[in-house]
Amino acid sequence: MPDLSIEVRDAGTVAVVLPAGFINAHTVRDFEGALEKLVAERRFLILLNCERLSYISSAGLGAIMGLIETVRENGGDILLSDLSENVFAIFDTLGFTQLYRVYKREDEALAAATAPGQGA
Repeated sequence: MPDLSIEVRDAGTVAVVLPAGFINAHTVRDFEGALEKLVAERRFLILLNCERLSYISSAGLGAIMGLIETVRENGGDILLSDLSENVFAIFDTLGFTQLYRVYKREDEALAAATAPGQGA
């Protein structure tokens, strides 16, 4: 099994990204590529469902930070859901929980993302 697999699916206007495994220096290019492909396709409303994510390094966080300005300038956002305790601790320690909207479950995030006045 690879260190990281990434599934991307549509939930209406939201692109749901489901990384599974580890995002680290060895796998970050795949993760970054998946996000950059969405932005290139003008998909600016992105939900990272982290239920299958075991670990994310600073390289992975950098990939997210590298796109957030472009996403938000185009009326979109990057939301986070289903963070395990360990993954939440990484995001929280580095202040990402203050910069991004975090939801317990994907359905909550999708409802918030598609509420009137939200998203691209």
